[in-house]
Amino acid sequence: MSSDLMLKTAEELSELIRTRTVSSRELLDEAVARFEAFNPTVNAITEHKIEEAQKAALNADEATARDESIGVLHGLPVTIKEAYDWVGTPSTWGNPEWINNFPERNSPSVERLLDAGAIIWAKTNVPFMLSDWQSFNDIYGCTNNPWDLNRTPGGSSGGSAVSLATGMSALEIGSDIGASIRNPAHYCGVFGHKPTMGLIPQTGHTAPGFDTEVDIAVMGPLARSANDLDRALSVLAGPDGYDATAYTVQLPEAEGKRLEDYRVGVLLDTTACVTSTALIEHLQNTIDSLASRGVNVSDAVPDINQDEFFENYLLLLRAANGVSMNDEAFNNARAGHEGWERGERNYRNLVDHAAHMTHREWFALDQQRDKYRRAWAEFFEEFDLLLCPAAASTAFVHDHEGERPDRTIDIEGSQEPVVDQLFWAGWSCSVYLPSTVAPVGLLDALPVGLQIVAPHLQDRRSIHFASLIERELGGFIAPPGFETI
Repeated sequence: MSSDLMLKTAEELSELIRTRTVSSRELLDEAVARFEAFNPTVNAITEHKIEEAQKAALNADEATARDESIGVLHGLPVTIKEAYDWVGTPSTWGNPEWINNFPERNSPSVERLLDAGAIIWAKTNVPFMLSDWQSFNDIYGCTNNPWDLNRTPGGSSGGSAVSLATGMSALEIGSDIGASIRNPAHYCGVFGHKPTMGLIPQTGHTAPGFDTEVDIAVMGPLARSANDLDRALSVLAGPDGYDATAYTVQLPEAEGKRLEDYRVGVLLDTTACVTSTALIEHLQNTIDSLASRGVNVSDAVPDINQDEFFENYLLLLRAANGVSMNDEAFNNARAGHEGWERGERNYRNLVDHAAHMTHREWFALDQQRDKYRRAWAEFFEEFDLLLCPAAASTAFVHDHEGERPDRTIDIEGSQEPVVDQLFWAGWSCSVYLPSTVAPVGLLDALPVGLQIVAPHLQDRRSIHFASLIERELGGFIAPPGFETI
């Protein structure tokens, strides 16, 4: 008997559990059946604890029978990104050197999901060191996009997005420093939210030997609906460690109720990154449709030089990434650093220089970023949101040859550096702002996501706007061939 239960939203599945229309164990069984049917093709799941999850699902069903609920995610089968610490599974980051990195305690995000009643049953694939918009590594192999198996699902939360798109999970948690939530959401046709920096703790999602917070990096949810993002955020948000002694989080609710209540700025093209004309036209048609439904739309952006902003982001980003380099990679980066110092400005030298820059230079870059943050704040005095692409194109064809700085993607028949589209990643995350990606249809049979940027800690505003888009224009669509099992 075929079933598409696990393609419903988490909110719908929760209601089915509450009304005893379906049991937690039945949902888990379908998630596992989908794993068995589809994972050989898409390779999203890396590790699982099915037997342990089955016991937890039976406990949830016993609680349901007593009219009790463990929490807002009661009984829902959930998968998590491989880099999250989950006791009994390795956190390798796709790095063979860390294959025996078994954590002694769960990440706070994992604990919060469990405390909310989620049934975590598996982990999902990532690229090596979480550093690619493809999800492949020498431990677990390559994850494929269910819309076209020859294409990337995105990264670094690529397995996360595929798990959702194919119904192996009701919710997912990923992480994002360079569109690692937003890019897979866009490529696979699901919803993703990159929270305000620091809203969800990084603890339990750090490289072995590193316990301090990494600049720009955030933890966040992926889902099949915008309301599910909000639900997950309510579970995951809040401090841990020293700050938890005194601080709590109370995010503002979205003030707008209807599309007509929103004033939005739009940026669909930039000198900093060559972006597909077809993608721009598709997003423009989406925005025109929103305008026809009452959204107040303007071609307006923060008063920022986008090319200078992009370089600032890349240097800060690669400085943050550079701290997890091993000694050999760090020493090998010295030649590129010296080339940058001589004025040889290319991306590879930028990466190497960022790993070796002085704190004095980093501080100057951070000061400049603060000016950008003030420019964004001034923009949001007039506008509620900014709409822009999540990437430069739809999902591109797998390309594992050579190193990422040297790879290109086809845009308008021209081979463009794949790393250039980091502009659309940094446009919000470099300045710590929240942004949500909502699916807005298909372009040449591949999903397209619209990125919605909100002011600092106004996470619920971008998520709410995504829910209005979902209601008016449609949201998640199951990839052909993955609708039922």
